Amino acid sequence: MPFLKNLLLRLHGLIQRYPWVMPVYGFISGLAGFFLVERQAEFAKVIAILLLVSWLWLMLENLFNQGLERWFGLQLPPWLLRFATQMVHQQSLFFVLPFFALTTSWDSGQLVFTGLLGLCALLAIIDPLYFNWLAPRRWLYLAFHSLTLFAALLTALPIILHQTTAQSYQLALGCAVLLSFPSLLGTLRIRHWWRWLALPGLSLALLGAGWLARPWVPPATLWLSEVAVSSQMNAGQRTPGQTREQLSSAQLKAQGLYAYTAISAPRGLAERIYHVWRHNGKVVDRIALDINGGRKEGYRAWTNKRNFPADPSGKWRVDVVTDGGQMLGVLRFRVDP
Repeated sequence: MPFLKNLLLRLHGLIQRYPWVMPVYGFISGLAGFFLVERQAEFAKVIAILLLVSWLWLMLENLFNQGLERWFGLQLPPWLLRFATQMVHQQSLFFVLPFFALTTSWDSGQLVFTGLLGLCALLAIIDPLYFNWLAPRRWLYLAFHSLTLFAALLTALPIILHQTTAQSYQLALGCAVLLSFPSLLGTLRIRHWWRWLALPGLSLALLGAGWLARPWVPPATLWLSEVAVSSQMNAGQRTPGQTREQLSSAQLKAQGLYAYTAISAPRGLAERIYHVWRHNGKVVDRIALDINGGRKEGYRAWTNKRNFPADPSGKWRVDVVTDGGQMLGVLRFRVDP
């Protein structure tokens, strides 16, 4: 294997000489993957599968390295494994970030999740921070690794399996916790019996925390392309009338109100969403919408509300949420006395 060894040494020399090339490559390839997914639904599956295969290799890199040494007498240098791990992190983060940037409700707790992904992407492309600050801190590195894997699964699974957002969230969370188990096992360095009990407890805690955090996690493959609050709706053309941000109590009771949403997805749509009507922060109605199919401009759906409180004045909002409790967006309007 002299040729392969010389090739690896040359690659190492190029990386050391031009360290800025790989972060740029990770950034460009991630964004290119997003735009290809958005435009080519079939090609989306290929990109998503390659992303998950790279993560599977990452989890089995030790077994792979042992097999190479046993059967071919070749051991991959540690720097190459570190480089491959960093590349998987970079490409995964820059692939998923545009999805989450589109789907995040920036005036909600989802800002925290997407902000953490952005911070992770920044850490992944700055070598001194990634190798000298993040990697030596095993607990922090495990959290970084698990969050990146969870975001990648949350984006890739609906594209590959055509699941609803609720199903993909459950599967992504379960897989992320399961695949982080070997890293957790190595981090704990179990030498006492009580640490064996702590290991499943920590895994269950991660699972529970991830489940409770659903409203803070944007649905990566669904986003609102158009919204409107209107007193009129053209059902034939499926278009709303003039958008209303403020109206009187008399107008509201006389005409009612429509909440209109157009929902886009690169994989098509087949699930249930809800329009949750809130008056001064209190839920007054929850209306289900079954959406099927999909189009470039988004699947158009609306709810019409005519029953209002005796005094409807104040601040109103309509939360658009998935069946699994993830928020797609918010429509706001105000009613004057």
